[in-house]
Amino acid sequence: MTTPRLTFDRVWKKFHRGAIHDSLRDLIPDLARRAFGRAPANAELQAGDFWAVRNLSFEVGPGQTLGIIGPNGSGKSTTLKILTRIMAPTRGHASVTGRLGALIEVSAGFHGDLTGRENVFLQGAIMGMRTSDIVQRFDQIVDFSGIADAIDTPVKRYSSGMSARLGFSIAAHLEPDVLIIDEVLAVGDLQFQERAFGRLHALAKSGIPVVLVSHQLDRVAQLCSEAILLNSGEAVCRGTADDAISAYVRQHEVTRTVASSGIVTFDSVRVIEGEAVQSGRRCAVLITGTVSEALTSNIDPLLVRVRSLRTGSEVYVTRSKRLGFEVKPGPLAVRVELQANLPPGSYMIEVAARDMPGERDVANGPAAVFQVVTANEFLGTVQLNGTMTAADGNGR
Repeated sequence: MTTPRLTFDRVWKKFHRGAIHDSLRDLIPDLARRAFGRAPANAELQAGDFWAVRNLSFEVGPGQTLGIIGPNGSGKSTTLKILTRIMAPTRGHASVTGRLGALIEVSAGFHGDLTGRENVFLQGAIMGMRTSDIVQRFDQIVDFSGIADAIDTPVKRYSSGMSARLGFSIAAHLEPDVLIIDEVLAVGDLQFQERAFGRLHALAKSGIPVVLVSHQLDRVAQLCSEAILLNSGEAVCRGTADDAISAYVRQHEVTRTVASSGIVTFDSVRVIEGEAVQSGRRCAVLITGTVSEALTSNIDPLLVRVRSLRTGSEVYVTRSKRLGFEVKPGPLAVRVELQANLPPGSYMIEVAARDMPGERDVANGPAAVFQVVTANEFLGTVQLNGTMTAADGNGR
């Protein structure tokens, strides 16, 4: 039996802005380059051409879950389309061994005049399921979707959330050999999202190769054993999910404009005790800069954010006015103390000046990274420093 696998081998994909191959003079050289497989170079790009994917390679085997992350325009969608055989690479080779299941735009193929029941059988057939398999799983699909009362109603009368839930339920019960997931973890309400994530987690842990393309970094961190960070079509980081997400967040920090508003300029941010902080203990941060005479009541001159490098999410935000600290014009040197009630991992401290009525940053500065470590492992998102002691019936 052939082992299910996803393979990307030195894949390049070129696009052209505007008309392509409008003459044999353009078409014949391109066909020749494809036939002989010559390595591409920027010199091959004609006017209007650009590389959407550049020399990308990876392999995903049984039991592996690969996350692909990156900013908009980084090549994620193109990679996804090549993986799902919607388009072919310009150079290199991409292959999928085994029956492919794709959770992509899960309700896009519904026929509006057919009922939910009829669409279950239609979509199942399109996905390659036998009628007997659909019948066997029909009740599971409907129960999971949570729309049993509307299953014999035409889909055109469904809300967008109902359609997405039914589409996800069908696709998630296909039981493929290889699974590709694209931004489908936000379908339906919060309760259904958790159920959907649980189903995907079970599929990912079932031993099949899985690729997840997503902006939801927390889900990538939870689901993926490995991850690739794309930028301009290239893999700029490859490693654990934590490694790739950390690089993504740091990349964002590097590319964001570190600038003065004419009101506040930040020079440095430093964790005083060093980069290792014990979970549950206090840590101190020194922030330096300059505040101009133009400071107004609309500006909060010092906002502090703590961001998880594992998920990219903000775990804590405070600001000087909320803490009752007055920032005066002139040199800025502020000690900020934080209680690091956090699970082990890497975190980033960001600083900014905030326009409160406009709810936007008007200045930001460099960031500092610190590690939270602990000798007492725990589960969850907050360090509560739990202890246990023997007690009598009154709790003493």
